[in-house]
Amino acid sequence: MPKSVLIISTLDTKGQETLYLKDKLSAIGLAPILMDISGRGSDISGIDIPAKQVAAAGGGSFDEIQKSRDRTRITNIMMAGGSRIAAELLTQQKLDGVIALGGSTGSLMASEVMRSLPFGIPKVLISSTAALPGLSTRYIGTGDIALFHSVVEISGVSNLLKNVMDRAAHALAGMTADDIASVKTEKGKAIALTMLGPCEKCASAVRIELEKKGFQVIGFSAAGIGDRAMEDMIAAGFFQGVIDLAPGGVGENLFGFMRDAGPHRLENACRLGIPQIISTCSVNHMTPSRSKYKPEYHERRKFDLDKLRTWIRLSPEELKQVAAAFAEKLNQARGPVIVMIPSNGWSAADLPGNDTHDPGEDQLFVQVLRQKIKPEIKIVEVDANMEDPAFATAVIAAAGEIF
Repeated sequence: MPKSVLIISTLDTKGQETLYLKDKLSAIGLAPILMDISGRGSDISGIDIPAKQVAAAGGGSFDEIQKSRDRTRITNIMMAGGSRIAAELLTQQKLDGVIALGGSTGSLMASEVMRSLPFGIPKVLISSTAALPGLSTRYIGTGDIALFHSVVEISGVSNLLKNVMDRAAHALAGMTADDIASVKTEKGKAIALTMLGPCEKCASAVRIELEKKGFQVIGFSAAGIGDRAMEDMIAAGFFQGVIDLAPGGVGENLFGFMRDAGPHRLENACRLGIPQIISTCSVNHMTPSRSKYKPEYHERRKFDLDKLRTWIRLSPEELKQVAAAFAEKLNQARGPVIVMIPSNGWSAADLPGNDTHDPGEDQLFVQVLRQKIKPEIKIVEVDANMEDPAFATAVIAAAGEIF
């Protein structure tokens, strides 16, 4: 049985090129389903899901869309419709992968549909604008999308463009092969783990020990995008436990800094009742963009991770605000939660002797958290730095209690 793959394109401008890709996918043994997400539609033959059907699925009238000049409204309707149709195909087990091609607008629309699909569904985006500053991160976001830079414009079926599309088609065929590992995890065995360089020793020690006990431990870099993706995957049911060593994205969202992990950071596991261990790596530091430094930031205690990244210590008042935000989120937990705080520094940035090492000031966070958090949530202070072996041992012991 050939694998069914969805092709997403704006066929009013990319019709000839998309039909070439469809024929290529068929020639290498896949079963392509062609969906048109253009606002004007197309009358070329071979369209399986026309723009009119996509618009209806998105809650719009195609006749109105064709008359409208509101570009944002049009694209929102078509993205919503495309996402709904893709989800229906997946539910019907008629979707094994997805591929798209486009310039700026087409790539933005197609990638929105791709990101609506779960982790593990093969996704390939051929884009002529993949290298433009800022666009690649918008296309990928928290999705597992393979971004294929066409280099040449997707305009006319030249030998160069054929080569690009041929390679992308074969890449998708490889991604849909039967010997690709499943993303399914054995129930009770999958643990999400946040990590950062300044708590890497702790994270590695915890992962290795839990793997010895039969758990699958899936790590996420908690630098804003990775922990956003983790929250999405928690909501999608991938994990049965969470060890959140580095939830600094909560404060970063509160103050609008670079590791902002969104407004729902630390919430999905609480909502679903998934057991959690929460710690404090990076919570007492912030990472504002250097172009947005306030004058007083230059006077604060800092830790340079490298020549590009600097952590700035939070003020006492900011620590209290972050603690209150933590309590508000964790108080919604429907499952067991243990908060573990290393009392001699919250990361390698907080080692004794470093400028930002200040256990006494960190206690302001702990005091507010104890005042505001519900009594059934356990707070454990460990006399160690987060990177000391003793702290990792304590985390592993706590995992034995609740997982």
